[in-house]
Amino acid sequence: MRIGGNLACEVGKAGVDSMGQKEGNSMGGMVMAVGCSARHTFSKPIREKIMLLAGLGVEGDAHLGATVQHRSRAETECPPNLRQVHLIHSELFEELGLAGFDVSAGQMGENITTRGIELLALPTGTRLHLGKSAMLEVTGLRTPCTQLEQLKPGLMAATLGLDEQGNLVRKAGVMAIVLEGGEVRPGDSIKIEFPPEPFRALEPV
Repeated sequence: MRIGGNLACEVGKAGVDSMGQKEGNSMGGMVMAVGCSARHTFSKPIREKIMLLAGLGVEGDAHLGATVQHRSRAETECPPNLRQVHLIHSELFEELGLAGFDVSAGQMGENITTRGIELLALPTGTRLHLGKSAMLEVTGLRTPCTQLEQLKPGLMAATLGLDEQGNLVRKAGVMAIVLEGGEVRPGDSIKIEFPPEPFRALEPV
């Protein structure tokens, strides 16, 4: 599969179409796990549920806020927080397992673990409808950081790769903002709403 470069968004739509069931113009997947941490820890404890707050993020999470909350950026900048919610596809854990890394939901710091959606191939601005009322807008890619090495040596390199054109592929999930709040639990459905074309490939945020 090609992920990255000019073909990313075309592949994203085709990939998700092949995974989800069509409902009009929507496809989707499922929430496998949710997590949050009130402290700036790398990993996030798994919870029974989380509450998404419009314009802010995950209630009770250290990254909650309308402006950037990540410590590496908040000390010198105050831009809009495009990283309110972190999502990782559970299929990544299976890929990492084949490479010898035992990683489970929440350990890489995500708030929502998904299944059945090619998150990395979604276009910028894709909206994800979760559960009964919550809605996210995907803003960009999460860049793997050196804290992955503290979790398991070699893990950072394992979450990076190259596509067929030689472009760098960041596999550590995507970031999103909360457009509409609501409760999210494991087992909730995720419906995908694509933005208007032309699609724009995800970039690091």
